[in-house]
Amino acid sequence: IYRFHRISFLIKVNIVFLCSNFQLYIAIDFCENAILFVTAGASFSRSAFPIKKAFHCNLFSFQSGLSSLHSTSSSMKKFTLELVFHIIGIGSASGLFYQNDLLYLIGDSSSYLYEYNVKNSNLAKYPLLQNPADNIEKISKPDFESITHYQDSLYIFGSGSTSNRNRMIEFSLPQKEKIQTNNMVDIYAIMQSFASIKKTDFNLEGASYDGEFWYFFNRGTNDSNKNTVLTLKAKKLDQEFALMSNDYKLPKLKGVRTSFTDGLIVGDKLYFLAAAENTKSTYDDGEILGSIIGSIDIESMKVDFTKTISTTNKFEGLTVYKQNGKQITFLLCEDKDNNENESDVFKLTLDLK
Repeated sequence: IYRFHRISFLIKVNIVFLCSNFQLYIAIDFCENAILFVTAGASFSRSAFPIKKAFHCNLFSFQSGLSSLHSTSSSMKKFTLELVFHIIGIGSASGLFYQNDLLYLIGDSSSYLYEYNVKNSNLAKYPLLQNPADNIEKISKPDFESITHYQDSLYIFGSGSTSNRNRMIEFSLPQKEKIQTNNMVDIYAIMQSFASIKKTDFNLEGASYDGEFWYFFNRGTNDSNKNTVLTLKAKKLDQEFALMSNDYKLPKLKGVRTSFTDGLIVGDKLYFLAAAENTKSTYDDGEILGSIIGSIDIESMKVDFTKTISTTNKFEGLTVYKQNGKQITFLLCEDKDNNENESDVFKLTLDLK
């Protein structure tokens, strides 16, 4: 434990053995604020990334104990919530992104990206995998839970909760087609080891990217309550990166702890959704008990506020619809955990002051 200006830091170094026949090297340095930086590199006989010689990662230490388990505070912020779109042709919507009257959606049981025109209600869909399908059985589904946007690309991530849910798809908006598929299994393994998340508790439900930092939201189960924001500093996920981890204790609804279902960057904040679901599994669904919204200050990584927005809906997707100095309006998609081929999109307007 190192102390600096009355702040305690636990230095934790994790070495993850991902491949055979490798050479590992580690360099350790201290920075002025007593955070330990660990630079690790390895030369592998195989890799999930399109690089030939080496895979490098920088691992940030993270604060431990009560200082890293950020508690939340409720807020009296006023809000309105209303149903705005009922879309036939999309089931189990899990993420969405809005731009220029077009709403892009993913479903956790689908291998398509959907494009919904909010002006004329036209629905198009684009394949993300070979032999695409709208409703894939649970044991085989890719479980696309996260979608984020940067420049001309959408990035779509599998949850990592099983071995066939480790894909990252890059989709070109100008070309309207998939341009790259990455296997995230190695990065997901590093995340699990570094943040001390058991493999059975690993379930990424949200992702957001600003060109420098990737933020991933791990959804904690009732047993572990491992609600974690994993921050990767990297231009591309197949390049050298830095990793930081922060854990959060989110509020309860009807006696059940809420857990992350999505998150996105808005200015200097991370807005997030979290839902209460009466299950102890990252795989099996449970009784839906409601949803909250909240925000995290990016500089301090502490929760600014949380607000209950429903006691009956499980909201999984979050995107900005419009904003001004007094209010911000989001679009939210609802996952009803059923096999119906239709989805509801809600509009949430939140006072900023």
